[in-house]
Amino acid sequence: MGKLKDTVYYAVYAAYLYTVFIGEAESVALTELMVRQAKPEEKTYLLSDGCGLSLEVRPNGSRFWVIRYWVGGKERRKSIGRYPDVGLKAARDANHEFKAALKTGKPTTGETLSTVAEEWMSKRMSTKAASYLRILRLRLDRILLPELGHMRVDEITSGHILQLCRRIEERGTIETANRVKMMAGQIFNYAIATGRAEVNPTAALHGALAAREARHYASITEPDKVGLLMRQIEAYPYEVMRYALKFSALTFCRPGEIRHAEWKEIDFEKAEWRLPGEKMKMKRPHAVPLARQTIELLDALKGITGNQNWLFPSSRRDGRCMSDNGIRTALRSMGYTNDDMTAHGFRAMASTILYEHEWPGDVIEIQLAHQESNKVKAAYNHAQHMEKRREMMQWWADYLSK
Repeated sequence: MGKLKDTVYYAVYAAYLYTVFIGEAESVALTELMVRQAKPEEKTYLLSDGCGLSLEVRPNGSRFWVIRYWVGGKERRKSIGRYPDVGLKAARDANHEFKAALKTGKPTTGETLSTVAEEWMSKRMSTKAASYLRILRLRLDRILLPELGHMRVDEITSGHILQLCRRIEERGTIETANRVKMMAGQIFNYAIATGRAEVNPTAALHGALAAREARHYASITEPDKVGLLMRQIEAYPYEVMRYALKFSALTFCRPGEIRHAEWKEIDFEKAEWRLPGEKMKMKRPHAVPLARQTIELLDALKGITGNQNWLFPSSRRDGRCMSDNGIRTALRSMGYTNDDMTAHGFRAMASTILYEHEWPGDVIEIQLAHQESNKVKAAYNHAQHMEKRREMMQWWADYLSK
């Protein structure tokens, strides 16, 4: 028993000496085993090593060393690398050097673009769709980071970004060049917000790259071909997908809005589909008047999926909505190529034909959720044109039923 007391005494005394002579001890110092066995949880958490050094453990399993410090009474954080690339001893050495630099008033971040980009992905992009995250990851790993990832964020200039984007342009991928520039800009904005950079080098590149071509989704607009498409949809063998295709044509909303449609958003009494702002591209609520044929479709669909959250649930029965490739795959199976018709093409199909039949442009644009930049005017127009939009949606449903 005496030996145990001695052991505890010396452990406490050692912690006291660590606090006095090394710095403010926030917790028991980490060991290599503790760091190596740190498990991810639902949310990001910190394991403190003391003296402002912590291991940040993220839900995806990645672990980064972070130094917490204060400037003007405000907490700042500096990432010094990913574990195990940076071990415990190296992290402590970097922390000691950084704290010493703080005392002299000459700290440098020393952080690479790669480190900041990974943190940006984890903290700012984690809620994005998996398909979008895959695209970002490809652009990071194959384009941006191989070229500039090793450089410190405070060393990268507009010229570095421009040279990279110009090489992408030379390959004929103008859209990708602009997307990479935009992504780099978002990463640098994050670096500025977190105290790792003072300038966004992409800000000076406005107009320096070739303009992106307007993107046009393949669509069917000739009346006889529209009729053929609707007949093929009517004959589609899989019931829920058949309803999804018809619903896409009748409402001509964006594919993502169709896939994520929920039964709680359907007001059968008012014959409206009310989409909350968080589901919309412009982040504003949107109401879709539902024609008689659309209500009939929903009545039939409710007997199939009405006991679930989504109008169009995944066929895998995993609680998720229909795949983002569902409509596309169905169109391909009917013989339509990507140059003939796309999921987005239902919007162009409706827009073109409605304009040809001289429906008011502002009514069409509001129904397409091409929002006014002025919020007050937008709200006024939505209310003012609801009856006209309802009339137009019924005309469109009748047109498709011919």
